[in-house]
Amino acid sequence: MKPLFFAPFAALAGLAALSPVTPAMAEDNVAAPSLAEVLAHERRDNDRARDQYRNPAETLAFFQVEPTHTVVEYGPGGGWYTRVLAPYLMPAGKYMAINQDSDGRNYRTRAQEARTKSWTENFKSGLAEAMGIEADAVTAFETDEMPEDVAGTVDRVLIFRSMHGLVNGNRADEVLGVIRTMLEDDGMVGVVQHRAPEGASFDDYNPVPGYIPTERLLSVFTAAGFELVASSEINANPQDPANWERGVWTLPPVLATGEDDPRRSEYLSIGESDRMTLLFKKAN
Repeated sequence: MKPLFFAPFAALAGLAALSPVTPAMAEDNVAAPSLAEVLAHERRDNDRARDQYRNPAETLAFFQVEPTHTVVEYGPGGGWYTRVLAPYLMPAGKYMAINQDSDGRNYRTRAQEARTKSWTENFKSGLAEAMGIEADAVTAFETDEMPEDVAGTVDRVLIFRSMHGLVNGNRADEVLGVIRTMLEDDGMVGVVQHRAPEGASFDDYNPVPGYIPTERLLSVFTAAGFELVASSEINANPQDPANWERGVWTLPPVLATGEDDPRRSEYLSIGESDRMTLLFKKAN
């Protein structure tokens, strides 16, 4: 399999076990899997340990995601949520993936640039292989290449743990503008984001740790033409002080300080980061 963004796309290979889960199922009146069945499937055996921190069933319910929806996932990364969303949505709804414009980024190496700029093709071919469908049946594009027929058709856009990169890279307005264009009038944006402690200033959390103060994130969405619908503590972790020198990556699953860090057992006992879970709609 080919790489998915910066993480191995091979992690999506388990989707192949659901090769019958294709848009053709709707035509053949074959029952699509329930979300519970999707979450329990063996392809997620390596993902399930994260469920206690990421709460996918509760999170998707809070975002009011329905299996008939057209749902866009921003920045799929290693595919953890793709392995939930694609088999859940593709039988009766539609799954799409987007990423920011690769031409507007800075790269450390030519290899990183090449990987990033080939993301669209690699994602489409990798997910197509995993799902047992043609690559043309997969919709994935960068924000500057949104197909005209996508505008105004999307029920939900989901952004998981990616807003810190957009905010710190001064790309949030650009990306959220495209997202606003693709949403239906009653479409909504669901966000899960590492949360800085209450009262922290943005300068305290920019750009190292990956955490964002809630008020800062709300202001970013307000400026982009959105308003808050609801917030949830589904993905909160009060044990995370959110003040690590290596930022959010100190904690699982990255554990950036390495196996020799004497505090490693502490990081493992804390678990993943404290996260806000927010739902937005277009402002009137």
